[in-house]
Amino acid sequence: MKPVRATLFAILLLILTMYGCRESTVNNTKESITTSSEVFLEPNRYNVAFLIMNGTYNTEFTAPYDIFQHTQYRDGIKAMNTFTVANTKDPIRTFEGVRILPDFDYTKDVLPTIDILVVPSAEHHLDTDLRDSIMLSFVYNTAQKATFVTSHCDGAFVLAKAGLLDSVVSTTFPSDIDTYRTMFPSLQVQDSVLFVHDGKYITSAGGAKSFEAALYLCELLYGKEIADSLAKGLVIDWELEKVPSLILQ
Repeated sequence: MKPVRATLFAILLLILTMYGCRESTVNNTKESITTSSEVFLEPNRYNVAFLIMNGTYNTEFTAPYDIFQHTQYRDGIKAMNTFTVANTKDPIRTFEGVRILPDFDYTKDVLPTIDILVVPSAEHHLDTDLRDSIMLSFVYNTAQKATFVTSHCDGAFVLAKAGLLDSVVSTTFPSDIDTYRTMFPSLQVQDSVLFVHDGKYITSAGGAKSFEAALYLCELLYGKEIADSLAKGLVIDWELEKVPSLILQ
Protein backbone atom coordinates (compact mmCIF):
# COMPACT_ATOMS: atom_id res chain seq x y z
CA MET A 1 0.00 0.00 0.00
CA LYS A 2 1.34 3.44 -0.93
CA PRO A 3 2.12 5.85 1.93
CA VAL A 4 -0.67 8.30 1.04
CA ARG A 5 -3.29 5.56 0.82
CA ALA A 6 -2.03 4.02 4.04
CA THR A 7 -2.34 7.36 5.80
CA LEU A 8 -5.89 7.91 4.48
CA PHE A 9 -6.86 4.39 5.51
CA ALA A 10 -5.45 4.94 9.00
CA ILE A 11 -7.40 8.20 9.38
CA LEU A 12 -10.62 6.54 8.18
CA LEU A 13 -10.11 3.65 10.58
CA LEU A 14 -9.55 6.08 13.47
CA ILE A 15 -12.75 7.97 12.65
CA LEU A 16 -14.79 4.76 12.49
CA THR A 17 -13.34 3.58 15.79
CA MET A 18 -14.11 6.89 17.52
CA TYR A 19 -17.69 6.84 16.18
CA GLY A 20 -18.17 3.31 17.35
CA CYS A 21 -16.91 4.20 20.82
CA ARG A 22 -19.28 7.17 20.92
CA GLU A 23 -22.23 5.00 19.94
CA SER A 24 -21.30 2.49 22.62
CA THR A 25 -21.10 5.22 25.27
CA VAL A 26 -24.47 6.66 24.27
CA ASN A 27 -26.14 3.26 24.36
CA ASN A 28 -24.65 2.44 27.76
CA THR A 29 -25.79 5.79 29.10
CA LYS A 30 -29.33 5.22 27.89
CA GLU A 31 -29.34 1.78 29.46
CA SER A 32 -28.24 3.09 32.83
CA ILE A 33 -30.98 5.72 32.79
CA THR A 34 -33.75 3.31 31.94
CA THR A 35 -32.75 0.56 34.34
CA SER A 36 -31.75 2.55 37.41
CA SER A 37 -34.15 4.24 39.82
CA GLU A 38 -34.09 8.01 39.82
CA VAL A 39 -35.46 8.13 43.36
CA PHE A 40 -33.13 9.50 46.00
CA LEU A 41 -34.15 8.69 49.56
CA GLU A 42 -32.75 10.90 52.27
CA PRO A 43 -31.31 8.97 55.22
CA ASN A 44 -32.84 9.10 58.69
CA ARG A 45 -36.38 9.53 57.42
CA TYR A 46 -39.48 7.38 57.38
CA ASN A 47 -39.80 5.62 54.03
CA VAL A 48 -43.43 5.84 52.91
CA ALA A 49 -44.49 3.65 49.96
CA PHE A 50 -47.72 4.29 48.06
CA LEU A 51 -49.09 1.22 46.29
CA ILE A 52 -50.51 2.32 42.93
CA MET A 53 -52.02 0.49 39.98
CA ASN A 54 -54.25 1.17 37.00
CA GLY A 55 -57.51 2.57 38.31
CA THR A 56 -56.09 4.12 41.48
CA TYR A 57 -58.30 7.02 42.55
CA ASN A 58 -56.59 10.39 42.55
CA THR A 59 -57.74 11.70 45.92
CA GLU A 60 -56.94 8.63 48.00
CA PHE A 61 -53.45 8.75 46.54
CA THR A 62 -52.72 12.47 46.42
CA ALA A 63 -54.27 13.48 49.76
CA PRO A 64 -51.97 11.42 52.01
CA TYR A 65 -49.08 11.96 49.59
CA ASP A 66 -49.41 15.74 49.95
CA ILE A 67 -49.52 15.59 53.73
CA PHE A 68 -46.60 13.21 54.10
CA GLN A 69 -44.43 14.87 51.45
CA HIS A 70 -44.80 18.24 53.15
CA THR A 71 -43.15 16.91 56.30
CA GLN A 72 -39.88 17.48 54.44
CA TYR A 73 -40.37 21.22 54.93
CA ARG A 74 -40.70 21.08 58.70
CA ASP A 75 -37.61 21.45 60.90
CA GLY A 76 -36.65 19.29 63.83
CA ILE A 77 -38.58 16.15 62.90
CA LYS A 78 -37.88 12.82 61.26
CA ALA A 79 -39.52 13.67 57.95
CA MET A 80 -40.87 11.29 55.33
CA ASN A 81 -39.50 10.05 52.03
CA THR A 82 -42.50 9.49 49.76
CA PHE A 83 -42.40 7.19 46.71
CA THR A 84 -44.64 4.94 44.64
CA VAL A 85 -44.52 1.19 44.10
CA ALA A 86 -46.35 -0.81 41.45
CA ASN A 87 -46.05 -4.09 39.57
CA THR A 88 -44.47 -2.25 36.65
CA LYS A 89 -42.21 0.67 35.79
CA ASP A 90 -44.50 1.62 32.91
CA PRO A 91 -46.88 4.53 33.45
CA ILE A 92 -50.08 3.64 35.26
CA ARG A 93 -53.31 5.52 34.61
CA THR A 94 -55.49 6.58 37.51
CA PHE A 95 -59.26 6.23 37.37
CA GLU A 96 -59.51 9.92 36.53
CA GLY A 97 -56.94 9.60 33.73
CA VAL A 98 -53.73 10.94 35.27
CA ARG A 99 -50.62 9.04 34.15
CA ILE A 100 -48.08 8.29 36.90
CA LEU A 101 -44.62 6.80 36.48
CA PRO A 102 -43.97 4.38 39.37
CA ASP A 103 -40.71 4.75 41.28
CA PHE A 104 -40.24 1.05 42.04
CA ASP A 105 -41.48 -2.23 40.59
CA TYR A 106 -42.13 -4.46 43.59
CA THR A 107 -41.99 -7.58 41.39
CA LYS A 108 -38.41 -6.92 40.22
CA ASP A 109 -36.64 -4.17 42.13
CA VAL A 110 -34.76 -4.37 45.39
CA LEU A 111 -36.95 -2.12 47.51
CA PRO A 112 -35.85 0.15 50.32
CA THR A 113 -37.09 -0.58 53.82
CA ILE A 114 -40.74 0.48 53.97
CA ASP A 115 -41.73 2.04 57.30
CA ILE A 116 -45.22 3.10 56.25
CA LEU A 117 -47.27 1.42 53.52
CA VAL A 118 -50.17 3.40 52.05
CA VAL A 119 -52.85 1.56 50.07
CA PRO A 120 -55.07 4.04 48.21
CA SER A 121 -58.32 2.83 46.72
CA ALA A 122 -58.45 1.61 43.12
CA GLU A 123 -61.24 0.85 40.68
CA HIS A 124 -61.04 -2.94 41.04
CA HIS A 125 -60.33 -3.31 44.76
CA LEU A 126 -63.65 -5.10 45.18
CA ASP A 127 -63.10 -7.67 42.42
CA THR A 128 -60.15 -8.49 40.16
CA ASP A 129 -57.46 -6.85 42.30
CA LEU A 130 -58.41 -9.21 45.12
CA ARG A 131 -57.33 -12.12 42.92
CA ASP A 132 -53.85 -10.69 42.36
CA SER A 133 -51.88 -13.06 44.57
CA ILE A 134 -48.54 -11.37 43.85
CA MET A 135 -49.86 -7.97 44.92
CA LEU A 136 -51.53 -9.41 48.01
CA SER A 137 -48.33 -11.22 48.96
CA PHE A 138 -46.36 -7.97 48.60
CA VAL A 139 -48.83 -6.16 50.86
CA TYR A 140 -48.80 -8.92 53.46
CA ASN A 141 -45.01 -9.26 53.56
CA THR A 142 -44.46 -5.50 53.68
CA ALA A 143 -46.96 -5.12 56.51
CA GLN A 144 -45.07 -7.59 58.67
CA LYS A 145 -42.10 -5.21 58.93
CA ALA A 146 -43.79 -1.84 58.53
CA THR A 147 -44.43 0.42 61.50
CA PHE A 148 -47.78 1.56 60.09
CA VAL A 149 -50.07 0.40 57.29
CA THR A 150 -52.78 2.76 56.10
CA SER A 151 -55.63 2.30 53.66
CA HIS A 152 -58.01 4.80 52.15
CA CYS A 153 -61.53 4.04 50.94
CA ASP A 154 -61.64 0.54 49.40
CA GLY A 155 -57.94 0.00 50.05
CA ALA A 156 -59.21 -1.73 53.19
CA PHE A 157 -60.50 -4.57 50.99
CA VAL A 158 -56.91 -5.27 49.93
CA LEU A 159 -55.68 -5.34 53.53
CA ALA A 160 -58.56 -7.58 54.54
CA LYS A 161 -58.03 -9.97 51.63
CA ALA A 162 -54.34 -10.18 52.54
CA GLY A 163 -55.40 -11.34 56.00
CA LEU A 164 -54.04 -8.31 57.83
CA LEU A 165 -57.21 -7.05 59.52
CA ASP A 166 -58.49 -10.27 61.12
CA SER A 167 -57.70 -9.19 64.68
CA VAL A 168 -58.30 -5.42 64.44
CA VAL A 169 -61.20 -3.03 63.94
CA SER A 170 -61.35 -1.36 60.51
CA THR A 171 -63.49 0.80 58.27
CA THR A 172 -63.85 1.62 54.58
CA PHE A 173 -65.78 3.83 52.14
CA PRO A 174 -69.21 4.53 53.70
CA SER A 175 -71.34 3.18 50.85
CA ASP A 176 -69.22 -0.01 50.69
CA ILE A 177 -69.53 -0.90 54.38
CA ASP A 178 -72.26 -3.49 53.73
CA THR A 179 -70.25 -5.09 50.92
CA TYR A 180 -67.20 -5.10 53.18
CA ARG A 181 -69.10 -6.87 55.94
CA THR A 182 -70.56 -9.39 53.51
CA MET A 183 -67.23 -10.17 51.88
CA PHE A 184 -65.36 -10.40 55.20
CA PRO A 185 -67.99 -11.50 57.76
CA SER A 186 -65.44 -12.27 60.49
CA LEU A 187 -64.01 -8.74 60.58
CA GLN A 188 -64.80 -6.16 63.24
CA VAL A 189 -66.12 -3.28 61.12
CA GLN A 190 -66.78 0.26 62.35
CA ASP A 191 -69.05 2.59 60.42
CA SER A 192 -69.94 6.28 60.87
CA VAL A 193 -66.28 7.25 61.39
CA LEU A 194 -63.70 8.83 59.12
CA PHE A 195 -60.86 6.57 60.23
CA VAL A 196 -59.98 3.78 62.64
CA HIS A 197 -56.57 3.26 64.24
CA ASP A 198 -56.02 -0.18 65.73
CA GLY A 199 -52.49 -1.47 66.26
CA LYS A 200 -50.32 -0.60 63.27
CA TYR A 201 -53.35 -0.28 60.97
CA ILE A 202 -55.13 2.95 60.10
CA THR A 203 -58.11 2.48 57.79
CA SER A 204 -59.86 5.52 56.35
CA ALA A 205 -63.25 6.25 54.78
CA GLY A 206 -61.29 7.85 51.95
CA GLY A 207 -62.24 10.60 49.56
CA ALA A 208 -61.31 14.08 50.74
CA LYS A 209 -61.29 12.69 54.27
CA SER A 210 -58.06 10.89 53.42
CA PHE A 211 -56.42 14.14 54.50
CA GLU A 212 -57.72 13.62 58.04
CA ALA A 213 -56.29 10.12 58.39
CA ALA A 214 -52.91 11.34 57.14
CA LEU A 215 -52.93 14.33 59.47
CA TYR A 216 -53.81 12.04 62.36
CA LEU A 217 -50.73 9.89 61.70
CA CYS A 218 -48.59 13.03 61.56
CA GLU A 219 -50.01 14.26 64.85
CA LEU A 220 -49.30 10.84 66.34
CA LEU A 221 -45.68 10.92 65.12
CA TYR A 222 -44.83 14.60 65.43
CA GLY A 223 -47.32 16.20 67.78
CA LYS A 224 -50.15 18.70 67.38
CA GLU A 225 -48.02 21.70 66.44
CA ILE A 226 -46.56 20.00 63.37
CA ALA A 227 -49.93 18.54 62.34
CA ASP A 228 -51.54 21.97 62.64
CA SER A 229 -48.73 23.44 60.54
CA LEU A 230 -49.18 20.82 57.82
CA ALA A 231 -52.94 21.40 57.77
CA LYS A 232 -52.50 25.15 57.60
CA GLY A 233 -50.09 24.80 54.70
CA LEU A 234 -52.78 22.99 52.72
CA VAL A 235 -55.64 25.23 53.98
CA ILE A 236 -57.31 22.41 55.90
CA ASP A 237 -59.29 22.89 59.10
CA TRP A 238 -57.78 20.38 61.51
CA GLU A 239 -58.92 19.56 65.00
CA LEU A 240 -58.53 15.89 65.85
CA GLU A 241 -61.14 16.12 68.61
CA LYS A 242 -63.79 17.08 66.04
CA VAL A 243 -63.03 14.24 63.61
CA PRO A 244 -65.35 11.20 63.96
CA SER A 245 -62.87 8.42 64.56
CA LEU A 246 -62.09 5.31 66.58
CA ILE A 247 -58.60 5.30 68.08
CA LEU A 248 -57.73 2.02 69.77
CA GLN A 249 -53.98 1.76 69.05
